Amino acid sequence: MDPIKIDITILSPVEKVWNYFNEPKHITKWNFAHETWECPSAENDLRVGGKLKTRMEAKDKSFGFDFEAIYDEIIPNAHIRYHLEDGRKVEIIFDKIDENTTKVTEIFDPEKQNSVEMQRDGWYAILNNFHKYVENN
Repeated sequence: MDPIKIDITILSPVEKVWNYFNEPKHITKWNFAHETWECPSAENDLRVGGKLKTRMEAKDKSFGFDFEAIYDEIIPNAHIRYHLEDGRKVEIIFDKIDENTTKVTEIFDPEKQNSVEMQRDGWYAILNNFHKYVENN
């Protein structure tokens, strides 16, 4: 299956967008697709070979899962590549449009359990949540 590509433009400087995307104290505030969910914990060892580990769960505790990835490439304020435990690859591009505008693009390999549309919608909902968090803080 072809990788899925989504993007969003955020009215904030690239340095702020990068920090909010990568710092655990911020990740826990935006890393969920719907307001009935939360991200109670996040750890991020942002270096090649380092691990990103987050927990996503329903606020009513009915369901939850861990998300883990290993970093393959990091270019500060510009580019991240990592792979998931099942080998799927993810790439995140931070494009500085101007001093106060950043375009974030995510390209990821789909998994086989859910439809491409469902995966795109889910990842986009999280990215949009991130966008709102950055612009409102």
